[in-house]
Amino acid sequence: MSWQAYVDDNLVGTGKVAKAAIFGTDGSLWASSAGYNVEPVEIQRLIAAFDNSDDIAANGLYLEGKKFFYLRSGDASIYARLVSVSNPTHNGDGGVTCVKTNKAILLGHYANNTPAGDSTVVVESLGDYLRDTGF
Repeated sequence: MSWQAYVDDNLVGTGKVAKAAIFGTDGSLWASSAGYNVEPVEIQRLIAAFDNSDDIAANGLYLEGKKFFYLRSGDASIYARLVSVSNPTHNGDGGVTCVKTNKAILLGHYANNTPAGDSTVVVESLGDYLRDTGF
């Protein structure tokens, strides 16, 4: 299966992820949803946050130039909620689940009308599968 098929079928195709991308752990883009444009500096900050989340915990996570509130992280996962532009103290349109595997970084952005947990299960499941297959 191609990396684009993972994005299209296993992430966005579930209806639980609005847009997604897969990067290499070096920050190289492997596949993404149409119009999902994460800047190289943003993915590098995210990659660094898997080792130490202090920066994004204090300053937020930025993807596509939009600020996300850091919620929590685990050994290979980071969860964040989009900050509302009109009211920075409230949640914006959804959030993102970020998962690191041996060789890849998965980003699954969910819309406000999708429960975070539903999207997280989809992204985490693909991450588990990729880890199990050596990726």
